[in-house]
Amino acid sequence: MSKIKTLGQLQDSLDIEFSWRLKEIANLKIAVKKSDTLSKKTLVRAFLPLLYAHWEGFIKNTATKYLDFVNGQNLKYCDLQNCFVVFGIKRHINNIISSKKAAVSISTIDLIRSELNNKAKLKIDSAIRTEFNLSSSVFENIATSVGIDTSPYEARYHLIDESLLKRRNYIAHGEYRSEEHTSELQSHSFISYAVFCLKKKIKKKQEKQKNKKKKTHNIL
Repeated sequence: MSKIKTLGQLQDSLDIEFSWRLKEIANLKIAVKKSDTLSKKTLVRAFLPLLYAHWEGFIKNTATKYLDFVNGQNLKYCDLQNCFVVFGIKRHINNIISSKKAAVSISTIDLIRSELNNKAKLKIDSAIRTEFNLSSSVFENIATSVGIDTSPYEARYHLIDESLLKRRNYIAHGEYRSEEHTSELQSHSFISYAVFCLKKKIKKKQEKQKNKKKKTHNIL
């Protein structure tokens, strides 16, 4: 992954990530509307797994790009919000969890404290896990891990889990279900709304941070 160091690079990367997905979904919607009754049912079934793929792909890639941007700011751990610090010291935390020896736990805490004034090195690879099943609870966990408020999405959690994820799983596992065209368009409308809002939230958050001094604590 190329390093994202500036707000402009982040925004350009998010715009590209968003635009091609939205275009592909819009093209498929047009094809569904123009199809006859028989082929429409098939297209709607094909539409749903693709819609889910864009939902999962956008959330994972956007969150990863955001972490890459934070990592590229050359800040110390003590300058970051706790949610970002976790990506740098999680391996140490895992040592405490897995070890039953007090000496190991104590030495790990000493190591964590000593690293707080060091330049942050966040683990980006495989940092964002969708579990191949991006439910509302998984989405909330990912958003929280990168400091994004999930309250605007909570009213749509049922739509994510039932109208999108559950139907996608039925189709992916080879089960036949007669899908309602209107429900799929409803799912599409939410996905478009969700990815747009997430992109907008990240942009707005970084514009605020741009006006702060670089050395201010909790800059991100």
